[in-house]
Amino acid sequence: MPQPMKIQTKLWAVVPAAGSGSRFSKSELKQYQYIAQRTVIEHTVNRLNTLQLAGCVIAIGESDNFAQTLAFEHLDRLHFCKGGAERVHSVLNALMYLLNIADENDWVLVHDAARPCVTTDCLEKLIITAIESDQSSILAIPVRDTLKQVVEDHQIEKTVSRDLLWQAQTPQVAKISILKNAIETALKDQIVITDEASALEYVNEPVQVVQGRSDNIKITYPDDLELARLILQSQAIN
Repeated sequence: MPQPMKIQTKLWAVVPAAGSGSRFSKSELKQYQYIAQRTVIEHTVNRLNTLQLAGCVIAIGESDNFAQTLAFEHLDRLHFCKGGAERVHSVLNALMYLLNIADENDWVLVHDAARPCVTTDCLEKLIITAIESDQSSILAIPVRDTLKQVVEDHQIEKTVSRDLLWQAQTPQVAKISILKNAIETALKDQIVITDEASALEYVNEPVQVVQGRSDNIKITYPDDLELARLILQSQAIN
């Protein structure tokens, strides 16, 4: 069993888990689907806990009475806060919660509840890169497929060069105060925030990509659940 990475700077995690995930199901929450006797969010948070976290804040829906009954590992590290209307609001609420128990210059990683397959190696590489460079960082993978720019009636206008294109993943890592201020500024200016990096980009905060793995999938549609199940089985064997 590999030993947890030792880090000097305090590291916290935020997991936004208040969303309804309407693309997955109109009635079932994807983070509470089961894979091998554990919910998706348990797999996800347990992966994050392979790091030496000071704590993990899970932002949950106001009427969510289920999350706090789950058998997470390292329960002593877990905190729960109220989520928001959208993912970005849940992240902001969790950051505000964190500032009651953490230093504003501590690092925080934000990770999707529905990404249970992120590997410890990728997590450690991301954190080491961020801390050693003192720069916000995200996991990402180079775009592989040919990309087409399409206009009206699904007509191809041109092929887009993929040389400089990367597909963003999570976790995404920044210092707590820097990320909180970036999100607040972007929201105030009514900027669409698709991930933490987009808020940081808006305030001209440098963000670097750290190459991750293609098996760090986000469960978005029902058939993704079976794919995640197969990936987790494969990772357990290897």
